[in-house]
Amino acid sequence: MASDKAGNATAVAATRAVQISCRNVWKLYGRSAESFLHGRPAAPGSAELADAGLISAVRAVSLDVHEGEIFVIMGLSGSGKSTLVRCMTRLVEPTVGEILFEGRDLLHASERELIELRRHKMGMVFQHFALLPHLTVLENVAFPLDVQGIARAAREERARTVIELVGLRGREQYYPRQLSGGQQQRVGIARSLAVEPAVWFLDEPFSALDPLIRREMQDEFLRLQNVLRKTIVFITHDFDEAIRLADRIAIMQDGEIIQIGTPEDLVARPATAYVAEFTRDVQRAKVISAGALMRPCRDGATYVARVRSGDRAASFAAAIVGSQEPFGVVDEAGRLVGEIERDAVIDLLAGRKPT
Repeated sequence: MASDKAGNATAVAATRAVQISCRNVWKLYGRSAESFLHGRPAAPGSAELADAGLISAVRAVSLDVHEGEIFVIMGLSGSGKSTLVRCMTRLVEPTVGEILFEGRDLLHASERELIELRRHKMGMVFQHFALLPHLTVLENVAFPLDVQGIARAAREERARTVIELVGLRGREQYYPRQLSGGQQQRVGIARSLAVEPAVWFLDEPFSALDPLIRREMQDEFLRLQNVLRKTIVFITHDFDEAIRLADRIAIMQDGEIIQIGTPEDLVARPATAYVAEFTRDVQRAKVISAGALMRPCRDGATYVARVRSGDRAASFAAAIVGSQEPFGVVDEAGRLVGEIERDAVIDLLAGRKPT
């Protein structure tokens, strides 16, 4: 699935409808923040905000999230990523801007309309599982359907379906205290899926888990997405997690989005020194695709092996390094589009720039 992401993320963004958009979204804390921003010819800098006694959490953010993609927002602690997602759901009120959900500006929605959207269109999973300790797994998962007023038989049938989907069949009558951390997180995921959300928001859902369980949950998350094809906004501070899961990534710094792109875009073409530093320790072979390494085919050349243009180098590095011949590169239709020499992969693995 990772190789498909590398090749298809740009196509997803280009062809699928926009599910949620932010347009010049700001979140400032302090007195008269909204009036301070209105009518200004240019965005205020940090010094101006400080002079006005204002603290910026989100600054001039504009982005689009497309149907069916995993859009990861990442940055260091305090960069504004969690505040931005809460603005996108209006759990935190933006100071100014537009939040468009399926073309409708949420900042103009009433409290009742927002409640209905959150109940029926949005699923949310947070770092802390927030399970109700006195309810069983089945009751926890069915709880949001109970809030919607759905009859007991119908809500329990739906709850059992998603419990099986996340791999917890047989544990319906367990209480949270009887589950491991990974199992508790699966209950949280099942509960958020019970309402069949249009957009799924996940705020560092795996960061409290041990490394091995975290890896298992990433695998489970990718399996679920392969089945459900949800529109997902996923927050993390872990770049390895981001490149494993994301179709596209937005990197935040001091409340601003510095760059949006595929994992390969960010590693191969960082827009700023900050992005370059952020991605410096990434194993490039896990990110760089065959399409980025290939050169034009030689006339009449034949190839001992072929790889897809979206395949990441790590998936074929051992084979090509052990070969004396170039590999052919094919597109999604199987057409030959280029070739890769073993030296190009060796240079990538060694961290050398091509000559």
